[in-house]
Amino acid sequence: MKRNDDRLVPVLLLCAQALVWPGAALVRGAIPSASALLVAALVAGSVTGVLTLRRSRPVAALVVVAAACALGAGPLPAGATAVLGTAGVALALWAVATGRDTFTTLLCGTSLAVWQLLYGLTLHRLSDRDGLDLVLTALLYATTCGAGLLTRRARRTRQASEHLLRRAESERHRLPAVERRRMERELHDVSAHHLTAVVVTAGAALGLRETRPELADEALRFAVETGHEVTRALGAVRAPAPSAADLPAPEERLLGLVAGFRRIGQPVDCETDPLPEGAVADAVYGIVREALTNGARYAPGAPTRVRCRYGDDRTDVVVTSGAPLPGTPAHGADLGGGRGQGILRSRAREAGGTLTTGPTADGGWEVRAVLPGRTAGPADRPGARGYRVAQVTAAAGLVLQPLLPVVAIRAEDTSTGSSVSAGVLFALLAAGQAVTLLWLRRSPRTACGALAVLALLWPVAAAAGDYTGPVLLPPALSMLATCVALASDGPPRSGGGWSRSSPRPSGAPVGQPIPGRGELRERLRGRPLTLPRPLAGAIAVHTAAVTAAVSDRGTGVPAWAVVVAALAGTVPVLSAAHRVGTLRGRRLQDARTARDGRLGALTGEAVRDAWAERRRIAGGLETTVLARTADMVAEAEAGRLEATAERAREALAAMRALLDAVRDDEERPALRPQPTLQALDLLARQCRATGREVDIRLTGRVPERLPAAVDLAAYHAAETVLATGGDHPTALELDAADGTLTITATGVPSAAHPAVRERLVARVEALDGTLTTGPADTVRLLLPLAPGDGEERER
Repeated sequence: MKRNDDRLVPVLLLCAQALVWPGAALVRGAIPSASALLVAALVAGSVTGVLTLRRSRPVAALVVVAAACALGAGPLPAGATAVLGTAGVALALWAVATGRDTFTTLLCGTSLAVWQLLYGLTLHRLSDRDGLDLVLTALLYATTCGAGLLTRRARRTRQASEHLLRRAESERHRLPAVERRRMERELHDVSAHHLTAVVVTAGAALGLRETRPELADEALRFAVETGHEVTRALGAVRAPAPSAADLPAPEERLLGLVAGFRRIGQPVDCETDPLPEGAVADAVYGIVREALTNGARYAPGAPTRVRCRYGDDRTDVVVTSGAPLPGTPAHGADLGGGRGQGILRSRAREAGGTLTTGPTADGGWEVRAVLPGRTAGPADRPGARGYRVAQVTAAAGLVLQPLLPVVAIRAEDTSTGSSVSAGVLFALLAAGQAVTLLWLRRSPRTACGALAVLALLWPVAAAAGDYTGPVLLPPALSMLATCVALASDGPPRSGGGWSRSSPRPSGAPVGQPIPGRGELRERLRGRPLTLPRPLAGAIAVHTAAVTAAVSDRGTGVPAWAVVVAALAGTVPVLSAAHRVGTLRGRRLQDARTARDGRLGALTGEAVRDAWAERRRIAGGLETTVLARTADMVAEAEAGRLEATAERAREALAAMRALLDAVRDDEERPALRPQPTLQALDLLARQCRATGREVDIRLTGRVPERLPAAVDLAAYHAAETVLATGGDHPTALELDAADGTLTITATGVPSAAHPAVRERLVARVEALDGTLTTGPADTVRLLLPLAPGDGEERER
């Protein structure tokens, strides 16, 4: 199908060219010569053939089409390449605009226009008619480039939205499994590190209690401290922080880990480079912790070396444990659950690296991981700048080469006048309008003002250049750029116009209901709708330009009639362009709203599934491991070392049983509990997985216990705000003061939209809360902390 489409348009152009010439000549009775027909057939065949390849080789097709038409224009009569030289070149330029980047498109369009200007100067200078033809041709090229770029941008936006939704759908099914693996890994790390350390320390103290009785007291104190640390660590597993900003630097965490193993009698030598925050640092920490724990379990007292080198292209992590010391019992050798090696490899794999383990020559054990380095992400191609230089050089060579004009030159009388022609002035004004349109998105008000000034200069240029052509042509050409600006500007954002999607003023009461379309229609009935300021200004400017052009040429019609006629011509054209821009803006807004809605639904489903998985695992954790850990702390505080070691072993056994249950029972629970603020980390993770930059912070003043209604409302409000953030980086901060929980979101310009505001108002009004917006992209929700109103949760 695509192949047929690629051939259809060039064949239609060929037929149209045949009708113009030689078809029209044959109708008039003029029979072209055989040589002319041969040249025309060669040119038409080359152009048609290369246009069928315009999608795969757009730049080459443009060069061949332009060169062939230029070569054929010399020996052939006027009109023999008119269709192929205009529509054919425009079709090739369209292929460049839709298939290549913006720089290449602008370079090709500009080079083509300049080349044709030099071509005309070489042949017969630049007369008024030729200059006007050049302006019309340049406008055709500019329109083609602009339409092609808009088409490519719309296609890329649609593809990006589809890719984002596919990614969100994939993450929606992956997040529960990722959360299950995270909790499995974290629970294994807690049991392997903390509880194993208690067993090893208690076993060593029991073995040396006859010779070193002071070790028993140290082991008991260590068991109490470690038990409390296990409780805190398991609490972090159940409700991890949504942002890692409050954690110490990766190097400090690693050095603190090494210091902890040194305190239990494990000699560790550590050398590490500073590591950046992120997946690589987390993987390094987890790999080193697991390797040191295995060393303390199987070779207590053996020297261990930790080396971490963070380089440009890779990060090397090597942990080497010495051989077990003779006569030293390995009290933790029977504590392994068989998951350590798999978890080590999964850590390295998730960070984008590899891991190998194996014995050393002296009987020890080595863990070696290779992870990404500084330049792991996609780097800029070193030849990109050179490629741009090559493009510019090739374009300059094609533009300035004199061969084609010399080959196609024809003798023609030239004008020797010294005055500047109207064609030159028109070309300069058209170039100024084209440059102004390039700044429309960056500075719309300045661009609109510049277009208004340039529109008023077209009648002045016609008078200064003694223009004698159609009087309405210069104002019509100036109006074309204004129509493009109005059609690209979208719905009015300011001024007297009214838009159905306009947000409620920031000073409106929070509880005020949002009127529906019927109510708005009743309110607006009988009230005149004023024109938007950009449209009204454009109508005034172009009416003045048309009036000036007609008055300068001279007419017997009264001035008021000229003004009325000018208004009758400009108002429909400019209003239609503005209407196109409004409909286009609404269509884009509807597409973004539908995408954000679908994305928010997928995010909500993913978070609820992952939250249900977390609650299922946390329920078993609270009834088994935490209870055994509390018993271990109680025995240690009572001074019973043997019982302490036994309770630690029981806690390890309970942890292994829980991990087995996590792995065996992977079915989704039938009933999913509603997420609370403990699920903010899941929400942030899902948003980041779909390409959103999200930062969620909870200050230290947020209470440890919140009423259930406040907890649920706060989470759903945060979910609603993040679902409307679009592609902007979003920051969410939760703070509490004077009995009020404050949620402040920045980077959410869509939060002031009536539909979003209505959902947020419904959340906060149920708890007698308030909602404020401003400055531009900030929304703030205040929820009263009413204690005793419902069930509380422990974070």
